[in-house]
Amino acid sequence: MPELPDVEAFRGILASCAQGRRIRRTEVYDAGVLHGVSAGRLRRELTGRRFAEPERRGKWLLARTDGPTVLLHFGMTGELVCATPAEPAHAHDRVVFTVTGGRQLRYRDQRKLQGLWLVDEAGLDRMLRDQGPDAATLTRKGCEAVLAGRRGSLKSVLMDQSALAGLGNLLVDEILWRARLHPARRAGALSADEHGRLHTELRRTLRSAVRAGRVPPRRSWLTGRRDDPGASCPRCGTALCRKRLAGRGTVWCPHCQPARPAGGET
Repeated sequence: MPELPDVEAFRGILASCAQGRRIRRTEVYDAGVLHGVSAGRLRRELTGRRFAEPERRGKWLLARTDGPTVLLHFGMTGELVCATPAEPAHAHDRVVFTVTGGRQLRYRDQRKLQGLWLVDEAGLDRMLRDQGPDAATLTRKGCEAVLAGRRGSLKSVLMDQSALAGLGNLLVDEILWRARLHPARRAGALSADEHGRLHTELRRTLRSAVRAGRVPPRRSWLTGRRDDPGASCPRCGTALCRKRLAGRGTVWCPHCQPARPAGGET
């Protein structure tokens, strides 16, 4: 599933492919990915507009123009591809923007769980008003504020986009493994030292993942081992645990991430 690093990479693709270029044609191959706008209106509103500098907010990509904004969410299988009109259409290309300079920006999505919205500034504010702070800009105090008083598990709070925007299943498991925190720990019960470790590893993990354009499946990362048969911890070699937490398949190391800290509360 695309998470913050993937969407940041899509922002870069949009910027390099289409920023400053005029939209010559908008083709909708599958209107099932459009929300609150028809294919005809999308074409009418965007043809002749020029793409401006794109933004990312959490897992959302804002494809701004000199008129309305195309708001994109990539669900589980969505992506943004820069192509040329000569390249054959892909079976999962749903919406294609042809821009000046002989380029195409293609929204490609196999499962179509999210899609595209066309919004003005008021609509954009309505769509994103319930989001928490963006994980990429989170300060240490901001991290503490996100968790303060929360009775839910660390996994559930960090996955909650209204608490903290941008993190998904792989990133949360990776960050908690690096911070040596059990995913079922109560979010509001961390010590000062644990808060510090969590924020440090969140920042480090995001920096590395953004550079890679994804959550990289490196063998030194939990992400690179979690799907192995008989998966073991890349740090200590202990067999990894796997359970459904916060509605998602969750992986952790029982040695590095004990359920109960020494002398502390779960």
